[in-house]
Amino acid sequence: MADAHAHGGGNLVPVLLSFSVFSRPSAVPAGSGYEVLIQKFLSIYGAQIDVHRKFLMQLFSEEWGQYIDLPKGFTISEKCRLRLVPLQTDITALGNLSPATTVFFCCDMQERFRPAIKYFGDIISVGQRLLQGARILGIPVIVSEQYPKGLGSTVQEMDLTGAKMVFPKTKFSMVLPDVEAALAEIPGARSIVLFGVETHVCIQQTALDLIGRGFEVHIVADATSSRSMMDRMFALERLARIGIIVTTSESVLLQLVADKEHPKFKEIQNIIKASAPESGLLSKV
Repeated sequence: MADAHAHGGGNLVPVLLSFSVFSRPSAVPAGSGYEVLIQKFLSIYGAQIDVHRKFLMQLFSEEWGQYIDLPKGFTISEKCRLRLVPLQTDITALGNLSPATTVFFCCDMQERFRPAIKYFGDIISVGQRLLQGARILGIPVIVSEQYPKGLGSTVQEMDLTGAKMVFPKTKFSMVLPDVEAALAEIPGARSIVLFGVETHVCIQQTALDLIGRGFEVHIVADATSSRSMMDRMFALERLARIGIIVTTSESVLLQLVADKEHPKFKEIQNIIKASAPESGLLSKV
């Protein structure tokens, strides 16, 4: 959309301002920057935005086919599409999970990674438990495949029956416009349970993008790995420090049922009867 150049400082530049699932056309003087655009956003969406939050400004890039972050020093000189992303400022998360507000993200559990990823067999086994639990509890599952043409499809052991979305990607993060649109269709989605490979690349970048958009993120340590245990462990440590919850598959599944009297408790209990494999997480203990 960045094609119609404005000339002269007084000219108005057409902009499309997006917030959540809403978009409104507007115009700002050529040369406007971050502060002017924030004020314009607040004048349009003020009632829906918590003004005490910090914001990230993003521009839609035709070249990349997705929104990209803008530095504070930019100015608007041509027709464009902008959106405001509220940043989570309080990183203290309690980590409560309920099926009604939870979505599972399964990241790049593909065939070509099998020989390279440490403890991949264990990761697949735990991933299967999580997918089974999601089906029992009616939790939406979003599945990504990194460059499937070269890296193959999701491994056959992982049953993707009922997944809300299985999509190919080249970007490391799973947070793409189609995924954001799918999340917007899930009323009350607040907590993302994230697992797959590689911990220090696609998992880490997905987690950072999600927490930046105000979601609470739970990374399942025993269903997440890398080619290198050093990369895996330092990524988990870094993510835990910024308020992302590093947890285990059994903890997630039992938190979601919450009560022995839950109608699905017995089915979940059957999944976790045998303890999940440790997948190298206790090698230092």
